[in-house]
Amino acid sequence: MFSSMDREMILADFQACTGIDNIAEAITLLELNNWDLVAAINGVIPQENGILQSNFSSEASQASMYGPLSHSEAADAAAGGAVPPPSSSSSSSSPPSSSASAFCPLNSSSRHIVERQPRMLNFRVEYRQRTVELVLEEGSTVGEIKQILETELGVPVSKMQLKGWKSGDVSDSTVLRSLHLPKNNSLYVLTPDIAPTASTSKNSALQESLNQNFLLVISHRETQRDYNLNFPGSRTIQEVKRNVSDLTNIPVRHQQWEGWPASASDDSMTLALSGISYPCHHLSVCRRSSPANAQEPTEECADVHMISDSEGDDYEDASEFGVDDTEMFGMGSSSCRKSPMMPENSENEADALLHFTAEFSSRYGETHPMFFIGSLEAASQEAFYGKARDRKLLAIYLHNDDSVLSNVFCSQMMCADSIVSYLSQNFITWAWDVTKEANKARLLTMCTRHFGSVVAQTIRTYKTDQFPLLLIVMGKRTSNEVLNVIQGNTTVDELMMRLMGAMEIFTAQQQEDIKDEDEREAREMVKREQDEAYRLSLEADRKKREAQEREEAEQVRLEQMRKEQEEEKEAIRLSLEQALPPEPNEESGEQISKLRIRTPSGEFLERRFLGSCKLQVLFDFVASKGYPFDEFKLLTTFPRRNITQLEPGSTLLEAKLFPQETLFLEAKE
Repeated sequence: MFSSMDREMILADFQACTGIDNIAEAITLLELNNWDLVAAINGVIPQENGILQSNFSSEASQASMYGPLSHSEAADAAAGGAVPPPSSSSSSSSPPSSSASAFCPLNSSSRHIVERQPRMLNFRVEYRQRTVELVLEEGSTVGEIKQILETELGVPVSKMQLKGWKSGDVSDSTVLRSLHLPKNNSLYVLTPDIAPTASTSKNSALQESLNQNFLLVISHRETQRDYNLNFPGSRTIQEVKRNVSDLTNIPVRHQQWEGWPASASDDSMTLALSGISYPCHHLSVCRRSSPANAQEPTEECADVHMISDSEGDDYEDASEFGVDDTEMFGMGSSSCRKSPMMPENSENEADALLHFTAEFSSRYGETHPMFFIGSLEAASQEAFYGKARDRKLLAIYLHNDDSVLSNVFCSQMMCADSIVSYLSQNFITWAWDVTKEANKARLLTMCTRHFGSVVAQTIRTYKTDQFPLLLIVMGKRTSNEVLNVIQGNTTVDELMMRLMGAMEIFTAQQQEDIKDEDEREAREMVKREQDEAYRLSLEADRKKREAQEREEAEQVRLEQMRKEQEEEKEAIRLSLEQALPPEPNEESGEQISKLRIRTPSGEFLERRFLGSCKLQVLFDFVASKGYPFDEFKLLTTFPRRNITQLEPGSTLLEAKLFPQETLFLEAKE
């Protein structure tokens, strides 16, 4: 008998080899095999997948080749790893090729080997702008993935949230096998406790400086006027000069500047790298003095958009830099801006969205969410009113060029690969520009019509510096619900977390809707089948009734025809009977022929005829008795002659039917 300790070891070895986590099930299988580990494993693992060698000689050979397993080696092997080959110091011979196989350690009394082929899983993990590819066995845990990511990303495990599991959040101790994952998986790393700007690397510092806003106080010496212009650090000196050209009507090639640092030697250099002072830098500009330019006008552009002589690029909208018109141009000067995100008072919403998409791509690049081109009502229909399995959340992006957050939110949040991918897969994204009051009023009207006055009032409460907004809307049976309103002052991680949170709520609702829809479709299918069966039954009854009516009508018609034929025959018979000459008397003294005619029924017709009578009289007599000439033939007995084939005008004497003859009637074929 095995001791308690032996059984515990056998049980542990059995679970490690078979992957059976249920202890009760494992004990039952072992008891069925009298705690014979090899027999129990062979009963669970198919022969073709690699069965243990149970003979002692094989065990001894294996033991002599590798030596006894240590406690740590046994634990590693029980977890699905390979038994290590002996080191070069302990053996000079090379281990066989089977040493690469995974082994299952057994109890101390006997050690058996099982070849295992662990299933490998591929993981694509995204973190901010980085992507890490991992390949692990399905016996690994979630914590092991985090440990690898800690090495790759430099993010502590304690501050790391691993999202994207199909079954929701999991713990670090969860074994991947228990999640029943597919071969390829995509995950997201979220670090809400780590600010995006916490990195001290050179690239992060450069990126931070590119996103900073620089205030340039530019003095136009000829008009004695100052312009306060805000630019992001990513703008080049050339772009600043083009914008100033639009303001002062001085072409770039005629501009003479003072105040640029010596490091700003190249006009293609960005402001962040030019060496200008942050957050404010003073510059002055005037027209180069030359005879060729003496007559050029120096008036400022008012409301007319001017294009410089050297460049045809439009001037950026001032609101993109996070200031209003008066802040940008100072002293109430008129703004000379490039095309807005959305034209004002556009009659067609689809045209407005096309313009918005084109302008968004021009400003922030082609990598951005796919905006729905059409009305808000059409976007709601697309998202909410299809099949339950095809429904999606509706993400409404509201842009405001007057907000300082718009440029950062669009370039860093809306254009992040992870955000773009997640929105494209799970959302219908619709956008609108509320910079102009007319467009904002139009949006509020649409929101009131589709989502109620509460949503419209909520949008009104947000100030300009809180834009842009991202509204997450979920369709429900009776009304549409706004799950979340995400403001512009957020991070990529927080934005992803809130999108995924909304997605979890939507998925739960969607599963209920799918269940209800499937049940409803099943009921409708049964009803359709019943209706179809009833229709087919009615159709069969109708056809049967019509066939019966046709049959009855045919019978009536045939009966009518039969009666008409009988009446016609009877009329002919009576007419022939009346036309027959009278039967002659035997004592008349003339030659008389006495004929006896046998009918098909066996009866006999007898009559006397004058020998001079025509055969036609005989035929008429037979027809008057119901045997028409065209249906019956008249034959003599011996010799057999067909009288009906003779000339009807011949006499009985000529037909040799004198003085008497027996004839019989026979139907014609």
